[in-house]
Amino acid sequence: MKKSIALPMDVRLMQWTSLTLFGLAFVLCIASGIGWLLRHPAFAIQGITVKGNVAHSNVVTVRANVLPHLSGNFFTLNLLQARQAFEQIPWIRSALVRREFPNRLSVTLDEFQPVAQWGFEGEGKFLSAEGAVFEVNADDVDADALPVLKGPETQAKTVLDMYKFLKPLLAKMDMGLEKLELSQRGSWTAQLESGAILELGNGTQQEIGEKLQVFFKTLTQVASRYGRTATSLLSADLRYESGYALRLRGVSTVVPDGLKKP
Repeated sequence: MKKSIALPMDVRLMQWTSLTLFGLAFVLCIASGIGWLLRHPAFAIQGITVKGNVAHSNVVTVRANVLPHLSGNFFTLNLLQARQAFEQIPWIRSALVRREFPNRLSVTLDEFQPVAQWGFEGEGKFLSAEGAVFEVNADDVDADALPVLKGPETQAKTVLDMYKFLKPLLAKMDMGLEKLELSQRGSWTAQLESGAILELGNGTQQEIGEKLQVFFKTLTQVASRYGRTATSLLSADLRYESGYALRLRGVSTVVPDGLKKP
């Protein structure tokens, strides 16, 4: 039986060195190939397919606004940054971005749906169905068909929720709600389609609703005392604990000078 002869140490060192160098060369070749692949013009982003709700967003404009902000190619593009670039475009609420091999992007867009004007009329600020404030060209929206809501932007969702609560409540009294404002101190003011102003004061939906129920029960009766109806309402202040102050069209509580007692 033949015995294996151990190789000298210097020979084994040369073998290990050769294998190590070969491995490094192989890794460098692979890395070089990957680098060439990543830099190849064939994988540069050359087009964007736009899907989804884009009623107010021109596809050509979307591409023109976003492409300059995209860095990298099909493999290296940061999809999070790409999504943020799309969501910076006016009207765009959200964007879902995917890669399409070998050099395209597919993006599904969802636009804001305006349900109210926000702040001062004509500013171009609107409130979405989710209660988010967004800004677009006012001429792109049929603003006349929308109510006007106002308040601290951090409370936009609260204002919208209160509007949704008050609208059907007032509609039962044939009162259309046109404007609603929340002050910095938390006080609510509503303006009706007739122009009448309701000072509702502070409170939750339930508390404001209870004030209005008391107001509705007595409004017709009070107005009839002066030969008026509820449609004659000019303003009402419901901030009192045990009642309210009322102004009716054609009714004055000011005594003329000639009738004042000496």
